[in-house]
Amino acid sequence: MKHLIVIAASIFTIVSGTLDAQTPVQIQPADMVQLQGAWKGSLTYLDYQSGKPYTMPANTNISAIAKQNHLLVEMIYPNETNANSKDTLFINAARTIIDEGSIVSRKVLSNGDVEIITIRKGQDGNDNKKALIKKTFTIGKHQFINKKDVQFEGTSVWVNRHVYSYTR
Repeated sequence: MKHLIVIAASIFTIVSGTLDAQTPVQIQPADMVQLQGAWKGSLTYLDYQSGKPYTMPANTNISAIAKQNHLLVEMIYPNETNANSKDTLFINAARTIIDEGSIVSRKVLSNGDVEIITIRKGQDGNDNKKALIKKTFTIGKHQFINKKDVQFEGTSVWVNRHVYSYTR
């Protein structure tokens, strides 16, 4: 039995060391350049009160700002102009974190678009429940999708919170 524990501990150490030695997943400068420009599309979000999805027109303009690795995001809602806003998409210097979400995956899809997935701890819902928040960014020459899913603490189910879907 003692021999099995030593073997298991050795395997754990080797696997842990291998995981630590892996190159961190990063957003690439070309991904950030591809995001820039004017996009037209829609926002579909889950209305937590009714439990039903709601879709509305939504556009965005994304541009580089003087601060390295940061993008200015202007949100435009044609039918609800009072909701228009500007925000900054923060990307850390190592390009491994987008708006507090650690990049866990970056892959090039079969159509050439790039899919980047981030995960972070946070709160969501009308009652601000603790949750894991997963964002999936799909970036292409002609499409940009920003999808948010949440997994509330104590559950194993991912709930789609919203999807911004744009084209140009």
